[in-house]
Amino acid sequence: MSGMALYLLMVHTLTPVIVVYFILLNGAYLALNVLSIIALQRRSREAILDSLPQVYSGLEPPISLLVPAYNEEATIAASVRSMLQLSYAELEIIVINDGSKDSTLAVLIEEFGLQPFPEAYRVQIATKPVKTVYRSLRYPNLRVIDKDNGGKADSLNAGINASRYPLFCGVDADSILQRDSLQKLVRPFLTDVTMVATGGTVRVANGCTVSGGFLTKVGLPSNPWALFQVVEYLRAFLFGRLGWSVVNGMLIISGAFGLFRKQTVIEVGGYRPNTIGEDMELVVRMHRLLRQRGQRYRIEFVPDPVCWTEAPEDRATLRNQRIRWQRGLAESLASNWGLMFSRRGGVPGWLAFPFMMLFEWLGPVVELGGYFFMAFAWVLGAISWEAFGTFLFLAVGLGILLSASGLLLEEMSFHIYPRRRQLLMLGLVVVVENFGYRQLNSWWRLVGLWRWLRQKESTWGAMTRKGNWQRKV
Repeated sequence: MSGMALYLLMVHTLTPVIVVYFILLNGAYLALNVLSIIALQRRSREAILDSLPQVYSGLEPPISLLVPAYNEEATIAASVRSMLQLSYAELEIIVINDGSKDSTLAVLIEEFGLQPFPEAYRVQIATKPVKTVYRSLRYPNLRVIDKDNGGKADSLNAGINASRYPLFCGVDADSILQRDSLQKLVRPFLTDVTMVATGGTVRVANGCTVSGGFLTKVGLPSNPWALFQVVEYLRAFLFGRLGWSVVNGMLIISGAFGLFRKQTVIEVGGYRPNTIGEDMELVVRMHRLLRQRGQRYRIEFVPDPVCWTEAPEDRATLRNQRIRWQRGLAESLASNWGLMFSRRGGVPGWLAFPFMMLFEWLGPVVELGGYFFMAFAWVLGAISWEAFGTFLFLAVGLGILLSASGLLLEEMSFHIYPRRRQLLMLGLVVVVENFGYRQLNSWWRLVGLWRWLRQKESTWGAMTRKGNWQRKV
């Protein structure tokens, strides 16, 4: 067989495979979109009750807020101030300074009047050594743990050891919570005794105004990198996680805003310090181990509570973040392989895990390979323009449709961005992101997958925080 004949055979074999892959990919996301619409309609009917006096007001279980901090001097004070003003009955805040090299600890000491405080520290999960425990003289429910650097997962484990309450909420140090966020995030625990974890919505704070530790004005970032991420976050949370939550198949709870039953987390071994994607890995491991035991449980996404976080505004930082995310996803799936198609796997093992493996883990390989292969085949005349156009419609056109549906769900349900100019700008981003930005993200994800295959040593890494969306009062 000649080289050209072999090439044509490969084209005719791979072309339908690539087209079918993109059909399955977009079809799966459309199915999640439908589930999300159903869930939001049900939640909108329930939201009518929010205007009435709350039955559980003051009776919610106490919560420990765990705030890992590494080189967060620009945002840590505003974040802690916002947490101190949360409307929740019983709450403790534990900031874990993970060996910061900047002035994070000094800022905390000055802002909140910290003093060393000797207290019993029960080690239930092994961590790096804790050097000092501080307690605020101004805020009795605020403590700070100063420890050797061990990464975000190790910091969260240290916070779990120090926590006093049955539920803990991990929050990033650059995050701003709405005043009623915890009240909304804890509701599933009040109505379902099998609930072990809930996750809220994370939105981009760039372009917004924060005063006194609270978001006072919603805006859009002027930076294009951050603007693209606004649409990404809408799409990922509003129909990605919400759709999987409906069928109890959600495998990711954002490390920026998740509420967990502490005893369950301790029983499954806490966070794993040797992984980058500690948030996803913990949730997947909970699914695997709890299903192996045959234990009834629920893990739920709650779209109403919002956590605002600063997104990267430069290409290098965003690139490093996405590489870490992809490697973390690969580590999470690889270390919990036993969940997929297991006898008791249910929706997580038979649907969610294969979906993540096929479309998220291996997605960048097929997506980028598909673009290059189909374009090359069309240039050489191996496929018709009609076939190439069909591929572009599936790869780009349906991508625009999915992003637009995420924006539509946001506008119909929450109306966070009220100004017409903001919606027009987001609508433009929905289209533009599919011509370059999305493909660049796939390339970064491919790099992350390659680094995972090479098994390079993993690190938490650092992100440059600007904090220019905050105003001191």
